Amino acid sequence: MRGRFDRFIADSARRDRLVVQPRMGFGRPEAMRAGLAELGLLDFPVAATLTVDSYTRVGDHRTPLAQLAAGIELNGYPLVSHPVEVTRAMLDQLPGPAFPVQVRHGTALPLPIFRRLVEVGLDATEGGPVSYCLPYSRLPLAHTVAAWSEGCRFLAGETESCHIESFGGCLLGQLCPPSLLVAMTVLEGCFFRQHGIRHLSLSYAQGTLPEQDRGALLALRQLAQDYLADTTWHLVAYTYMGLFPRTPDGATRLIRDSARLARDAGCERLIVKTVSEAWQIPSVSENVAALRLASAESAGPRARAAAADFGYREEILAEARLLIDAVLGLHRDVGTALVEAFARGLLDVPFCLHQDNAGATTCLIDDRGALVWGSRGRLPLPAESARAGPGDLTSDRLFGMLNHVARHYDRLPDHALDPR
Repeated sequence: MRGRFDRFIADSARRDRLVVQPRMGFGRPEAMRAGLAELGLLDFPVAATLTVDSYTRVGDHRTPLAQLAAGIELNGYPLVSHPVEVTRAMLDQLPGPAFPVQVRHGTALPLPIFRRLVEVGLDATEGGPVSYCLPYSRLPLAHTVAAWSEGCRFLAGETESCHIESFGGCLLGQLCPPSLLVAMTVLEGCFFRQHGIRHLSLSYAQGTLPEQDRGALLALRQLAQDYLADTTWHLVAYTYMGLFPRTPDGATRLIRDSARLARDAGCERLIVKTVSEAWQIPSVSENVAALRLASAESAGPRARAAAADFGYREEILAEARLLIDAVLGLHRDVGTALVEAFARGLLDVPFCLHQDNAGATTCLIDDRGALVWGSRGRLPLPAESARAGPGDLTSDRLFGMLNHVARHYDRLPDHALDPR
């Protein structure tokens, strides 16, 4: 049985409408309710977000209410701290039973949030045992895998309709070759399925080259069909997750391109950033403006895939399948296989400093603007995967890559972003 979130996405997909979604959270129930209610008034498909605060993300459920009592605002909604009846009352005032709300949390140890999610009557969340450990937590990967196993079994036992979105396709996605992002979101999907979750979404973060991104999403859809055929799933794209353009015009162009990417690749949902992303936490009105922009841009006719898109699709599909099969071949339990894969370096995220990440891989931007392997470490990939060309990865080059997208969309000369 599909839950409210899944039904909304499926209904929008049948009407060939992209669902757009903000990242939004406020500490006080009245502010959270006002933000969600404004989304419910929009005349295009919108999924709402209840993003938790940074204290809740690290398991501190006492400080949020103390901060609010002292008049200090939070950067999200303390779902576990607020009494169940307060959050239920806040949600009961939203428009209609079909209004979809997803809890987004960034938590390596998700069980308290999952328990409260069920108690307040919501049915959608996101994250993953790897994707909410390596970038965000210092906990051992084996610890978070065990915690997510428990959390998923709890959700599966409480409701048949709960939806989890893997964050694996956004795993330091600003400087990570797409094959690893695609493989990770599929592997987390396999993990969720093994622990009883049957309603999934698979993520992918917009990168540095549209042709490569479209190819990656085509590959992801094929792999989902191959590895997750007995589940209900859809694809969710993210507006670029790295350093955002500094100018309103540059940010607007990037948001428009992310909407076209989601539309042309057939994604069912898009997580949208705002024009003010580079300098402040967005307001409700800024989120609404970005959603309007993205929805309007996605309403145009879907462009046909080009030869370059299919070329990247085949390359990414082959690499991702090698990674997925290498991991799944380690152990019948997907969580155990994930821990073993990182221990052996068969999974290795570029530029990730977590203690359980080998740190032997690197990523470069080639002369086409595509993300490619610099060093493959011990990844089970063919030698030709490292083909970025000559040149050492210096600090200046890394800085340039981190600013590549912002500089491109702002159309600034190279010297304008010189770190010196």
